[in-house]
Amino acid sequence: MNLFTGIIEELGAVQRLERGSDFCQVSVSAQHVLEDVKMGDSIAVNGVCLTVTGFDQQHFTADIMAETLSKTNLGSLTSGQKVNLERAVRLGDRMGGHLVQGHIDAVGKIAEQQTVGIAKIIRIKAPSEILDYMVAKGSIAIDGISLTVIEVFSDSFTVSIIPHTAKMTTLGFKKPGDSVNLEADIISRYVEKLLKKSRGKNHAPLSSEFLAEHGFL
Repeated sequence: MNLFTGIIEELGAVQRLERGSDFCQVSVSAQHVLEDVKMGDSIAVNGVCLTVTGFDQQHFTADIMAETLSKTNLGSLTSGQKVNLERAVRLGDRMGGHLVQGHIDAVGKIAEQQTVGIAKIIRIKAPSEILDYMVAKGSIAIDGISLTVIEVFSDSFTVSIIPHTAKMTTLGFKKPGDSVNLEADIISRYVEKLLKKSRGKNHAPLSSEFLAEHGFL
């Protein structure tokens, strides 16, 4: 299983898209992630783990299957669009963000943005099945970016990004109405499984108090 940290290495750009009946081949221009690339390597594109099927000094190509196209925002990619890129973490690498699998749980939509001091506060609408995994101060991957949840509401949640994150990732130029890939923190998944086992199907939702009590916060 490949893992990522949610620390974006660079912004790439979609150069070419070839769409088939149930798949798509994408070519992405890049620099940093190509420094030691090999066939079969994994690169997260907007948080989606893709396998390198070809590359040269300026681009890499990857195949996107129908399931991925339907359940992520990669299905709406267009030529020239910028995307977040991160190589899979290697044994011994520093963990700068949190453990990200590159398996998208849901697609959210940016509802609103506001500037508070130097930070940008973003509210993202999301389906209940992923909101159930979120708690304030917990981790969430948005388009592959490791961020901390500020608040969780019945239909949305908020995060804050600093100017560096805005400059280095897609969240710097996305606007209300744009879609984002969402991946819940893997720790929340394990906690949820434990809750289901201990409380049955009618278990209570995750809370920051529960996570703190059991050493997760």
